[in-house]
Amino acid sequence: MDSKVAVVTGASSGIGAATAQALCQHGYQVYIGARRIDLLNEVANTIGATAYYLDVTDTDSVAEFASKLDRVDVLVNNAGGALGMELVSEADNDNWRWMYDANVMGSLYMTKSLLPRLEASGDGCIVFVTSVAGRQVYPGGGGYIAAKHAERAMARTLRLELLGKPIRVIDIAPGMVETDFSLVRFGGDAERAARVYEGIIALDAKDVADAVCWAVTRPSHVNIDEIVLMPRDQSSARDVYRNGRVERRS
Repeated sequence: MDSKVAVVTGASSGIGAATAQALCQHGYQVYIGARRIDLLNEVANTIGATAYYLDVTDTDSVAEFASKLDRVDVLVNNAGGALGMELVSEADNDNWRWMYDANVMGSLYMTKSLLPRLEASGDGCIVFVTSVAGRQVYPGGGGYIAAKHAERAMARTLRLELLGKPIRVIDIAPGMVETDFSLVRFGGDAERAARVYEGIIALDAKDVADAVCWAVTRPSHVNIDEIVLMPRDQSSARDVYRNGRVERRS
């Protein structure tokens, strides 16, 4: 039997790269996509995946990526991210627009494009890597929170709409994961990004990849609707245990 095919978006680093590696190790033929093609090729060469340039916010790019695939068994909608920490009253309109496009519209474009192949596989899986921010709110996170709430709503709606079809819909919602997420959010400010994880044992990308792989490798009649995973040092989007004391974001 041919190997099952998995697609992972936003796979040039972090959760996407770790998930692609884990799926390769589980025997999947993995295709990865991202905009940072140099980094993407490095990942592909290291883990044995196939890399193609992909901008999930661009429907032409999505269509070109999809045209290279004859079969898809698993789609991991991982591409996305956050920009800024401004209050809603001070929101940067362009940042909000990008966050919605990257997290919501990108997942929509990929899902629509690959849905026929996922159904044809006879046991398709669509994974949305959302966030604790898709369930809870905190000051300064409005744009990312809004986007992740919308992405989660899309996943839940799709789960209802695909009832009776051979496709599982899975929502993986991490809390604090020490990747370059905060570095991007703070515009490359490494010092500020490092402070987010200072004094906390955060999740790493492999922890989230483990959750994704566990969910998609369950028997085909088992749908893992949602997994919320946080480090022990985090109990909500607002509350963490840092440097020996409880810290609550107000």
